Amino acid sequence: MADFDAIYEDQDENSSILEAPNISMTPDPVVIRGAGNITVFGLSNRFDTDFPNLLHSRVAPEEFKATVTRVNVTLRKTLPVTVRWLLCGCLCCCCTLGCSMWPVVCLSKRTRHQLEKQLDWENCHLYSKLGAQVEAGQAAL
Repeated sequence: MADFDAIYEDQDENSSILEAPNISMTPDPVVIRGAGNITVFGLSNRFDTDFPNLLHSRVAPEEFKATVTRVNVTLRKTLPVTVRWLLCGCLCCCCTLGCSMWPVVCLSKRTRHQLEKQLDWENCHLYSKLGAQVEAGQAAL
């Protein structure tokens, strides 16, 4: 007599079709490239405030311009200090065996981290609610 309490798994050919892979619904980020003429360790001195077509009908141009302006203000504050340390580090590089370049590297990392935090905040509070994501692209070295 058959086991009435036993549970057997159905082996169907179509079972693999029904199982959907893990699909994330996060939008591709809109990468804003630097528009400045000075680049220090991959950081451009400013970003262009032109409204990208990918954000059309998702974000108001004024909101995007305010975001890029905040990023540009941060860069405007930090870049002169970084350039001064870079010049000082280049002058003293032979005497310090390259250790005088560490302040420039640390300042660049701090600025990049500050920009990432700023854009993460903007993405969480504005762009993700509207189905978009913005990130700053590194300048080509």
